[in-house]
Amino acid sequence: MIFIEGHSFSTPSSSPSQPQGDDILLALLESPNLISATSSFKANPERKFLASDESGSERSKWVYIFQKEYATVDPALVDFVGTDEATTCVGLVIRNKKTGMTSVAHMDSPEIVEMGLSQMLSSLVANSLETEFEVHLIGGFEDVSLQQGNGSAISESPAYLDGYSFPLCSKIVHTLWSRDEKFHLQTFCVLGHNTRRDSDGNTYPFFNGFVVETASGIVIPAIFDRTSRCPDELVRRIRVSVSYEDANWKEKLLETYDCGSDCFKIAPCRWTLRQYHIALSLLNCSDSEILSTCSTSPTAEAPDFVDNLRRQWSYLMEHPHWTETFPMKQPRTFARSCDGRWIRC
Repeated sequence: MIFIEGHSFSTPSSSPSQPQGDDILLALLESPNLISATSSFKANPERKFLASDESGSERSKWVYIFQKEYATVDPALVDFVGTDEATTCVGLVIRNKKTGMTSVAHMDSPEIVEMGLSQMLSSLVANSLETEFEVHLIGGFEDVSLQQGNGSAISESPAYLDGYSFPLCSKIVHTLWSRDEKFHLQTFCVLGHNTRRDSDGNTYPFFNGFVVETASGIVIPAIFDRTSRCPDELVRRIRVSVSYEDANWKEKLLETYDCGSDCFKIAPCRWTLRQYHIALSLLNCSDSEILSTCSTSPTAEAPDFVDNLRRQWSYLMEHPHWTETFPMKQPRTFARSCDGRWIRC
């Protein structure tokens, strides 16, 4: 069940008794309360996280998650949890209002939403039906034209169904609406609320990332640099890519972080000779070819998108057998040192 400002949310009376995700999503996008909350979120300055920064941010303890990952954190152990690099992806925050336990997922396809939401909730509380949750959705943008040539509105045009962001958002809100738990929707910075346009009419997301301040539950825009997307940045990127062909991770979010011990446990994921040859064939492609082949939003990617892919492919060239990275099929474990940095165990 979805609640807004303490009231149960329902679609307009003209909608069917069992509304589809599209109906729910369009109604939420028009909610005055959510529009106001989104404006407040967008008014916050974007916080930059730099592990090498000596201004004091290194004294904060944060957990970073990549695409298709999730992590649940304890506010007694972690100050911030967040993600970035999202274009057509959507960040989902679920926070236990009573305990402050917070789970964040970087959703990238409708197929992982139902199982992913169950993973998040199971890590937050034993009996989720007796708990109320604060929820934030941030990410996705108008990655296709939402207007017909005659200027008619989104609800009169099927064009939005062709993109990546709208179907993902639709699946998320329908899943939240269909479950019995109480989800209090706080921030809804998605699709049109997260879209800016340049002078040529090209669309881009306002924000690609965010963090949750775990003690207060406040969510603010954020961006991370390579040094702060840790630990095990490169292996985790590869794991995201190869997990789509690994049956162990079908329709699941990738497990990343152990909440009880404040340790990262990067569960093993295998890559095949086929993936090695794909990497080999792409490694020498031009930047534009890589963007058009590997991105759902080629014009909206960050400047280091192609470089990050090239680093992954180079790693696969150097380590063609996945057991070199995950000896004895064991996870790669990292513990937090006294100065807040991650050390391989």
